[in-house]
Formats: sequence, structure tokens, C-alpha cells
Amino acid sequence: MIILGIDTSCDDTSAGVVEGGRHVLSNVVQSQVKLHHPHGGVVPELASREHLKNLMPVVREALSRAKVRMADLNGIAVTVGPGLVGSLLVGLYYAKGLAYVHDIPLAAINHLEGHILSIFLEDAPPFPFVALTVSGGHTSLYHVKGYGQYTQMGQTLDDAAGEAFDKVSRILGLGYPGGSAIENASLDGLNDRIKFPRAYLSSESLDFSFSGLKTAVSLFVKKWRNNQAEGDDVTVSDIAASFQEAVIDVLVRKVMMAREKAGGSSIVVAGGVACNKRLRARLGETASVEDVEIYYPRPAYCTDNGAMIATAGYHRLSSGERADLSADVRSKFPIQDLPSI
Repeated sequence: MIILGIDTSCDDTSAGVVEGGRHVLSNVVQSQVKLHHPHGGVVPELASREHLKNLMPVVREALSRAKVRMADLNGIAVTVGPGLVGSLLVGLYYAKGLAYVHDIPLAAINHLEGHILSIFLEDAPPFPFVALTVSGGHTSLYHVKGYGQYTQMGQTLDDAAGEAFDKVSRILGLGYPGGSAIENASLDGLNDRIKFPRAYLSSESLDFSFSGLKTAVSLFVKKWRNNQAEGDDVTVSDIAASFQEAVIDVLVRKVMMAREKAGGSSIVVAGGVACNKRLRARLGETASVEDVEIYYPRPAYCTDNGAMIATAGYHRLSSGERADLSADVRSKFPIQDLPSI
């Protein structure tokens, strides 16, 4: 079964072609980083307009690289949420048009399910496993028992981890996107030079909260800038590294708690923040002590991409699920609202 996957949930226009739910024939992503960089973050209206311009060429390129025609497709999968409404609408209505004109089954995909299943584009773990999806829009923990069988164990109560990276990067004047900017700046800093707070919430909680950490960084930077002329030797790199370490401490502790609670010996980490080398190193250190196997998609499959949506679509369509032309987008789409496969 050959599936075309389309994702326009935020600021990347992406399309991918996947065969059999595992074999990636193509994966094309048109980034909007340069467009949004001057604004320090994603501007929804600009993102929607850019999707309108980019989507058709991106899909054509994905089909061309995969060496398939529309007639070869067995299904079209498109993200319907969660995400930016305007951006989601561009992808959905284009996918509807293709499905209608070419009489191809359509699958309406939850973006978070795409991230969870992105690991199946690589060497995948056996079920069950714990999945941490960590990105600019989401930070959540799931117990994954099978395809379409997800139990949410924890979620962010305010800012997602990637969102906190973007906001702190803006505070420090490091630019957008914040994840790579903070990570690069951290290389020259001391990881615990500043003792920023860790919001564990409670000894049993698997939820996350990063807004207080962001506020603590903001207050520190204001004082630091006022005192810098007096010889304070703290650097931007020290602040970036200390902030990053505070985020990673919480992520590592919570995901290991979730694994212990759920049982099993495998953890999947997906989403844009999963590319962070310091996070991977810390998880690797902890996993070696805990005798846990950590799985990551390659960086191209961690960020938003059409291939992961095609994989999710493959499993939805294989189970007999179909979306009709009345399907609509959802800015908020909890994964627990998905039907089991």
C-alpha cells in the first residue's frame, strides 16, 4: 500500500510517500524559518499564505522523487490537528481535492500520532513502549500498547518545551528557531552555572510545566544585564546552558518515571526537541543505568514531515478507517479522541 502524507500543521510545508507503512520513498519539507526569523516566532497568517504557495510544488516533488503517479497511490493522509487552523485548512482542502478528483481514500490524521509512529520509519521497538513527544507545540507522555492504542500519561500544563526554548532564545537575543540557537550557545556555557528552578509539580506527577522556568530566566536576565558592567562574568552561553539543563532534567526524570510506571524496557522520543544532543546524551546515560532502550527517529523524521503522516495514514486506512469530504480541522485534538485501530 502506497500512501501520500501531507502535513501543514505549523510552518513547514511537507509531503512524503511511504510504502507499507515503513519504506520511505520520498520526504520533502519546505521550511519557513527565513520567513518567520525576523518576527522571532511563527506568524500564523504568514504561515498559511506560504503553505498556499508551497504545497502544490512540494507534493509534486514528493511524487517525483518517489517515482509514483497519483494513480499508484492507495491513500492520501493529511494532518487535521492539532495545529494552526489556517495552516491545517490549506493541507486538508488540498488533500480533499486530490482524493475527490482521483477517487483515492482519505485519512484524517492526528499530528501527535504521526510523531509517535515516526519511529516505525526506523528500527522500531516492540510494543508496548513509552513515548515522549516533545516539540514547539507539545510535550506529552504516552503508553503505546499498539497502533492506535495510546494512553496519555502526562502533558504540559502551560508552555511546551520547544516553546520555552523559543521564548528564552528571544529573551537572550539568539534568534529563531530557539531550539538550535539555545543548543549552539550552550556549547560554550556551564550547564549549571545558574540554578534555575525545576518544576516537578509533585513526586508522582507526570505532567510538565515550563512557564515558571521561562519567567525565572527572564527575571535573571534583567538583573544580569543591569549588573553586567560591574564585572559579572556570567555569559549568555552560561544562561543558555543552565536553562537547557533545567528543561532536560525534568524531561529525563519524567520519562523514566513513566517507563517505570508503565513497565517495559523501551522509550521512544520524538518531535523537534528530540534532535537536541544534550537531551540524547543525558537520556543515554540514564538508560544505561536503568537498563532501558531509547529509540529516536532520525532528525528529518523528528521535525514535522509528511512521511510520518503517511505512516499513520497507512495504519488507519489498513484498519478500514476512512475520512469523508466533510472532515474538518481541529486546532486542539487530544490523542485520546482517536478511535482505536
